[in-house]
Amino acid sequence: MAHRPTPAPRICPNCDGFASAAITTGGRDAHGHLRTITADCRSCHGTGTVRRPARAQDGARA
Repeated sequence: MAHRPTPAPRICPNCDGFASAAITTGGRDAHGHLRTITADCRSCHGTGTVRRPARAQDGARA
């Protein structure tokens, strides 16, 4: 029996897989490091992929 490869995960259409971004706030702290905040994609919650829709099972009711 042939082995079936697992399908590729679905990439989030809103962020194209780049789910998180570090954004500088423009200032530096006392140690000279840039202050940054992390922004995550709202659709995929920072994972970069979209969950596959659940399959309907035989005999299952909606």
